[in-house]
Amino acid sequence: MLGMALTKRQKDFLSFLSEFLEKKGYSPSYEEIAEGMSLASLATVHKHILALESKQYLKRGFNQSRSLEIAPRYYSEERQHRGPEAAMEIPLLGRIAAGRPVESASGHDTVNFGDFVGDPNTYALQVRGQSMIEDHICDGDFVLVEKAQTARDGEIVVALVNGSESTLKRIYREANGQIRLQPANATMEPIYVAGGDVQIQGKVLAVLRKY
Repeated sequence: MLGMALTKRQKDFLSFLSEFLEKKGYSPSYEEIAEGMSLASLATVHKHILALESKQYLKRGFNQSRSLEIAPRYYSEERQHRGPEAAMEIPLLGRIAAGRPVESASGHDTVNFGDFVGDPNTYALQVRGQSMIEDHICDGDFVLVEKAQTARDGEIVVALVNGSESTLKRIYREANGQIRLQPANATMEPIYVAGGDVQIQGKVLAVLRKY
């Protein structure tokens, strides 16, 4: 296990490197490591790197200050340490109106959908409103969405209206060039928008309802 092989400080060191690599796309310099981890000197950074090399968690190139590479062993053990639940999560990006369009809000929560894990083009949204109830999509449901910029007439899409408001509707292209965003609720009127004011952000793959 990860905790048996590494000290807490070494785990923190690898975690810092991993986050830096993910955000920047390249490894930090010794100076950036010392500053980011509040280490007293570059010699301390070097000592950590040598220790992690000897434990086969880290690789580095010769005579290069930005050539640190985290070994696959670290990521494998980190996944085991987090447990199987961590691998079953996809991002919950916000809540979407199924009534009138509302501005979508981003968040950092996740929803657990094992069948769809591993696809970076899949995300979840939580539905608000009753406009899609005849398609069995109700207030509070979660919809799984595949990122897409195009859709066929009749498909249920996440549509961005006027650059700032998202809504969940079936999409239809009208003869006059307008887009009809059709609710699945006989009591509600469709939304008509100029074609240039609608951007498709995704297509609905599945619905999950919690009781």
